[in-house]
Amino acid sequence: MSSSDIFIGETIGTALLTLLGGGVCAALTLKSSKARGAGWLAITFGWGFAVLIAAYVSAPLSGAHLNPAVTVGIAIKDGAWGDVPVYFAGQLLGAMIGAVLMWLAYYGQFRAHLSDPEHIRDAKLGPEDPHPHDVAGPVLGIFSTGPEIRNVVQNLTTEIIGTAVLVLAILTQGLQDDGKGLGVIGVLITSFVVVGIGLSLGGPTGYAINPVRDLGPRIVHALLPLPNKGGSDWGYSWIPVLGPLAGAALAGGLYNIAFA
Repeated sequence: MSSSDIFIGETIGTALLTLLGGGVCAALTLKSSKARGAGWLAITFGWGFAVLIAAYVSAPLSGAHLNPAVTVGIAIKDGAWGDVPVYFAGQLLGAMIGAVLMWLAYYGQFRAHLSDPEHIRDAKLGPEDPHPHDVAGPVLGIFSTGPEIRNVVQNLTTEIIGTAVLVLAILTQGLQDDGKGLGVIGVLITSFVVVGIGLSLGGPTGYAINPVRDLGPRIVHALLPLPNKGGSDWGYSWIPVLGPLAGAALAGGLYNIAFA
């Protein structure tokens, strides 16, 4: 794969991933959405289908990493780091593009939601909140993840564990086929792995398990002209970046010890 193919494939794929994954969060959250309140099952399957669609589209160009943690895990497994920056660049750009497209698709719902007096009240800061950029706004959860209980050690550990499960499942695909991979079946398996992680491990932090899936939309949230949107919670933002990368390193090391 050429560098241009990798960059284009990862940009398109991660944009689709973020558009559809963020879209299900918007559908369940925003006022005047037909799917409002559909529940956690809809979130987990929505993200699983987002992975499925994005990976099918981008796999012929880039191999459909769509996630810096996956890229790091594969690099540790294969010892090939040359294309890692290209993967990272396409993934971050794609995540930002996808977040913007999601906002455009739900533009009217964002306006209705953020003009509702209840949500305007939720977005207002009190005197105990001196750093508005570190306070999660009422729609930040559509763009990025956040913890139910804010505990740095637990939140970081949850992201490490969830991402290690994802990356190890990806790295071990194909062992039943003489190491040649599972082709399109692997994409389906990975999608169900994402659903399973969301159902089993998503409760504490919202299971970012992907640095750009969180960071790219968080940047877009900070930049978009959304009235009464509140802060982007930059104080938490490093956890869904560092945690998945650490989880990927753990999975890559475990693979090399146990399976290589």
